[in-house]
Amino acid sequence: MFPDAPTSPAIKICGITQGQQARDIISLGADALGINFWPKSKRYLPLDQAALWLPELRTETTLVAVMVNPERALLDRLMEEGLVDILQLHGDESPAEVERLLEAGALVIKALQIRDRDSLAQIGQFPCETILLDAYNPGLYGGAGETFPWELALIAQEQYPEKKIILSGGLTPQNVHHAIQQTHPAAVDVASGVESAPGIKDLALVQAFIEQARLASED
Repeated sequence: MFPDAPTSPAIKICGITQGQQARDIISLGADALGINFWPKSKRYLPLDQAALWLPELRTETTLVAVMVNPERALLDRLMEEGLVDILQLHGDESPAEVERLLEAGALVIKALQIRDRDSLAQIGQFPCETILLDAYNPGLYGGAGETFPWELALIAQEQYPEKKIILSGGLTPQNVHHAIQQTHPAAVDVASGVESAPGIKDLALVQAFIEQARLASED
């Protein structure tokens, strides 16, 4: 999933919009950074702006492109220029579309909104190894800061042991320790829970989040 992650769960800080903040967050110990290329997101970063500083970070961390129903031109540029390591899809992308990207050599995370136990069935439809579980928000695609019943993550792992599960949705420095202990995910993903404003991270909150996640992995 995140090849440079030294421990489990891996820690991904999502919705990065500034190059200097990206470097600061890497220095705090994050395993991966998410950059949002969905124009309707409050954390949207145009690709031309991101391309100014993404290449210099490729050797320092794992970079993840967060997208919603991306156009082919965006996917092609990300893959051809090698600007990111992983494509994270939050929209209505079909299993066939995910399969096409995998066959083209991309690493893919499929994000799914989880409302109840029945909604876990969609996990098995997607061929990618890694699935991100997020809160159910019709019309929204992540970053809303709402949680879903974490026990469903445990059920997902039991039903699909071959999958790597990323826990997202409503995580904060205050609850990430408990969330990890309860669900034992392969990774945790946070955006709004460590922000002072959309797309602007509070580095003290980022540090606290990472510290709490690491403590949980040691318990």
